[in-house]
Amino acid sequence: MNNTSLTDLKAVIALANHRNFRSAAVELDMSSSALSRNIAQLEHNLGIRLFNRTTRSVSLTEAGLQFLTRITPALEQIDLAVQETLDRRATPSGTLRINAEEGMSRQILHSVIIEYIRRYPDVRVDLVSDGEFIDIVKEGFDAGIRFSSTVPQDMVAIEIGPKQSMAVVATPTYLNTHGIPHIPSDLLKHQCIRLRLPSGKIYKWEFSQHNESLTIDVSGHLTIDTYMLAIDSALSGIGLTYTGHWFVAPLIEQGKLVRVLEDWTPLYAGLCLYYPQGKHPSAALRAFIDLAREQRLIPSHPIL
Repeated sequence: MNNTSLTDLKAVIALANHRNFRSAAVELDMSSSALSRNIAQLEHNLGIRLFNRTTRSVSLTEAGLQFLTRITPALEQIDLAVQETLDRRATPSGTLRINAEEGMSRQILHSVIIEYIRRYPDVRVDLVSDGEFIDIVKEGFDAGIRFSSTVPQDMVAIEIGPKQSMAVVATPTYLNTHGIPHIPSDLLKHQCIRLRLPSGKIYKWEFSQHNESLTIDVSGHLTIDTYMLAIDSALSGIGLTYTGHWFVAPLIEQGKLVRVLEDWTPLYAGLCLYYPQGKHPSAALRAFIDLAREQRLIPSHPIL
């Protein structure tokens, strides 16, 4: 554009409309002298006079009129494109891609995502449950959801839920028959439902109390690979399982499961939503963050 800026072009339109440097300058929020310099520099760059100037009036030359006729529709289209983009930012739309571990996906499904879809029907939510921690930037996600202790330091992390804890549970029938474990080592005498991690390793149950931490490599007849299958299995009465308290709280309240070793499973940090630093969140993501903060992540819906 031969060093011609949008400001220069808008200056031509304003001056042509007002035919007065002072009035045009007010519209452009600049001084009359600055506007005069801009017009003079533009005419110099173009090598042609656009305006006739006298002490009393300003009028377009023939070349100026032709120039104005050509640039006006183009600038109107640019202004429209900018406004549409601003409106798109202001109104959540498009696709929102979120990565979370399966259990975390279940936590936010009813309390956040379903309500989000109701409020913002122009947004399509793509929720991917992934057992292994991934690079959300490399994989093209807008945000991830994990426990705060696992979020990378180069991410913006926002707490979206209260502190949580793990829970060891079994049916009342199982505990009446086999006894109640009072310390973690008692689990070695019980049938436990073991969990296989995405890496293939068997998860060792973790406990802590009074600054003492330990892990128990439990044994049992059944090994599964999801928390929900473990809860299903525990409900059948075949043994104890170790899972997030969030998932089994309704079942405990209903008396279908009983929690044991509670004093060995203290609270830890809750869920965080995170996204890359330096990346301005879209309107869709900002709305999701606001809703996640607004909603309480509690197991108000049946788990099974």
